[in-house]
Amino acid sequence: MKNITVEYRHNHPLDPLDVVRVFGQSGIKRPTGDLPRIARMFSAPGLVLSAWVGNELVGLSRSLTDYAYCCYLSDLAVDKKYQGAGIGKELIRRTQAIIGDQVSLILLSAPDAMSYYPALGFEQAGNAFVIRRKQ
Repeated sequence: MKNITVEYRHNHPLDPLDVVRVFGQSGIKRPTGDLPRIARMFSAPGLVLSAWVGNELVGLSRSLTDYAYCCYLSDLAVDKKYQGAGIGKELIRRTQAIIGDQVSLILLSAPDAMSYYPALGFEQAGNAFVIRRKQ
């Protein structure tokens, strides 16, 4: 992916169909068959960053944050055609720049991405707990 120009947008409204396409083409597992649920996921998350090549959404991050103490990076997805171009890394960098140094950035990694996040400065946390969704 050389010589591409990526435009990054902060809290730009996203079409749920574009989100479903990026999720599907990124390999991330989300409820893409439930368009109303995808729309609700992006209706008021707190912080959404998107990456665009021309008019095509190619990457996105969605975070829940108080902008004071913690930020949960819930989704990070980049279309496989654009993976390796630094888009995911830039979405994380921009998230950190927006939330600032006083805010912890927390995420739950997909099993296939466990080796990706330490290279970006994340530490694996052994003290996390989760109650899994039923659907």
